[in-house]
Formats: sequence, C-alpha cells, structure tokens
Amino acid sequence: MLPLETLRKRIEPVVLCAQIASAFFDTGLQMVVKEQCAIATDALNPTPTEDSRQKAMSNFYMIYNMLSKFVPILPAIILAKVGDLGYRKIPIVIPLVGYLVSRVVLLLVIVMDLPIQAMFGGVVVHGLSGGFCSYWAGVMALVSLTSTEEDRSLHMMQMELVYGIAGLIGSLVSGHLFQLYSVDFKQGTVLVSLSVFLYFVCLVYTMFIFLIPTVSPSAQERNETNGIDTQYSKNILNILLLFAGGILYDVAVGGGMEILVTFEMKEPLNWNATQVGYGNAAGFLVFLTSFLGVMVMSRWVSDVTLIIIGMVSFAAGIYFMAFVTATYMFYLARALTLFALIPMPTIRALLSKQVNGSLYGITLISLQLSFKIASLAYTPIYTKVYQATLDWFPGFVFTLSSIFTVLATIPVSVVGCRAGRADGYERILGD
Repeated sequence: MLPLETLRKRIEPVVLCAQIASAFFDTGLQMVVKEQCAIATDALNPTPTEDSRQKAMSNFYMIYNMLSKFVPILPAIILAKVGDLGYRKIPIVIPLVGYLVSRVVLLLVIVMDLPIQAMFGGVVVHGLSGGFCSYWAGVMALVSLTSTEEDRSLHMMQMELVYGIAGLIGSLVSGHLFQLYSVDFKQGTVLVSLSVFLYFVCLVYTMFIFLIPTVSPSAQERNETNGIDTQYSKNILNILLLFAGGILYDVAVGGGMEILVTFEMKEPLNWNATQVGYGNAAGFLVFLTSFLGVMVMSRWVSDVTLIIIGMVSFAAGIYFMAFVTATYMFYLARALTLFALIPMPTIRALLSKQVNGSLYGITLISLQLSFKIASLAYTPIYTKVYQATLDWFPGFVFTLSSIFTVLATIPVSVVGCRAGRADGYERILGD
C-alpha cells in the first residue's frame, strides 16, 4: 500500500470522482432535455412529430455546446498562464467550482420545474471558470511534468484510462439512479444530487488534501535542461501538423458525438434512461480497450502509427453508426471504435516533446482552445445538416465524421515521415 504522503500527490482520485459525477450529470441532462423538449413541442404543435422533437433537442444542444466551448476561451488562457507560473492547482480548482455550480443549476431545474434554458446560465458559469478545457489541460500538464519523454504517452493514456473507467462505472448506474424517486423527490433528483456531492468532494480534496508532486530529477532534466536544444523542441512545423491532425479529429469526434445524444432518442432506438446509461458506458469502455491497445502495440509501433490506428478505428465505427437501426447495431458500431481514444493523448504527448517544461500548460491549453474555436463552426453545421437530413438519412452526419477522420490522418502521417527522415540522418551522422 502506498504511504499517505504519496497518495496525497496523486491526482487520479480527483479524475475518478469527477468523472463519475460527470457521467451522472450527462445522463440526467439528456433525460431532462428529452422530457422538457417533448412537453414544449407538444404544447406548441397540435400534431407533434418525432422530427419536431428532434429539432428542439438538437437546437438546445447546439446553443448549450457552443456556449460551453466559446465562453472558456479567455479564462482558460489566463488559468494556463497562472499554472505555468508554478500554481499548478489553480487550473484544476477553479474549473471544479464551475462544475459544481452548473450541476446545482440542473438540480434546481428538476426540483423547482425551471425551464431547461436555465442550463444556459449554468454552462456560462462553467465556462467562465475555464471549463473542461482548463481542467483537463491542468491535469495533463501535471502528468507531463512528472514523466519522461519515453513513457509520457503511456502515462497520459493511463490518466485517460482512469477517466474512462470512472465514466463506465458512472454511466452503468446512472440510468437506474435517474429512475429513483418518491413522493418527495422527482425523477432525477437523486442522480443529480449525487453528482453535486461528488464534485464538492473533489473540490475539497483538491484544495486541502492534494499535494503538487515534486518533479523527479530525471524528469526535470528531460523536461527542462536543454529542452530548447533537442531535435524536436520548438519544431514549429511538427506542432502545426499535430494541431491540424488534432483539430480535424476533434471535429469528427465532437460533431458526431454531439449528434449521437439526440440520435439515440429518436425512433427506431428511442432509448429510456437505463439504455442511455448503458450506451454511455459503451463509449467509456473504449478508454479501457484503447489503453490496452497502447500497452500492447507501443512495444512495436511508433506514436504516429498508434494515432493512425486509433483514427482508422473511429472512422470505421462512426461510418457503421450511420446505418444503425437497432440497439444491437449501435453496440456493434461502438465495438469498431475500440481504439478511438488513442489519438488525443498521444498527440498531446508528441506536442509536449516539442517544447520545454515551462510551456507545457500554454501548449496543451492552446490545443484545447483550438478545439473550442473549431467547435464554433462544426456544432451549428452538424446540427443543421442533421436536421436537414432527418427525413431521408438521419445518419448522414456520421459519414461526415468518417471523412474528417480520414483527412486527419494526413498531417499526422507527414509528422511520421519527417520523424523517419530525421532518424535516418542521425544514423548516418552517428556512423
């Protein structure tokens, strides 16, 4: 068993607890949006249709997602700079406060029968605190500082594994918890109350118990000393290519997953809360299979090859998702994406090798912010394309995601070619 002092230097308990809370919130929000959009649409239309409910839901998520990605841009930059000055807790603590407040807003929506549009206020508060963008970049900056270049990809994937296992556990039970209610408690109250409580625990732990780990001499030497003089450090072209690959892949994944939560609610799937929880759990199971994939394949292939394998896996699965007409087909499509979580942590690891340790925070937050900026374009585009194709091919947007994923492999492949040529030059010089 690890000593108490060592345990207090581990950020994993925060990631685990926060992601279980997030899984509870996601299922709760999805079901509340479905219910309120159905009620509002039925009240406005004498003959409501499934398409009108789908459009109401997708419009809500379009605004919600755009706010969640636009508002954090400036706060996240400020928090990243504060973190790089040595205050590594700040980019994690402040977003946790925002998470807590936004979850309280959903609880009030359920308990006090507030309109679902109140969640727009909650997501703005969440964004002003830096949001997931600041929180996850802060976590990954800690991982980068306490690992060497050789094992950084694996360490980042381990953190993604903790995140995924927590999401899997939370999603599996969330649907059942949502349905718990009594005369005193409305449906969803127990689930969202637990989410609020878990975020409060995370905040207390991070502020008063968690200790920033001391960077080991070997990691410090690799991350700081001569960092600017290494072959890959400050390689602007590689950084731009990795950003391009990451952004294209984020467009594919983000756009597809945003529409998927609405797609699950329409016929022929038309899921209830339990099925939503199980579906979300299937998504988090990909974290485990991706981690195992890195563990096994990293012995024989490069980081670039790992990224491409992950992208091809997602491209195949999301293309199949376009033709899903039954629940079992949904899980088959999910099974094809078993390595889909490999690309992002590996891209982050490769990016961290291009700069010295004092720039980890701002580099990783720049990547996250580039995703946010891209989402301001792809979120409304995906939403409108989905609404326009509901009648003839509702899964059309998933084929778009597959195309974007294939395009994302191109800049990543160029990075691999450049690295291969550089290795070749080194061998010649060494001889």
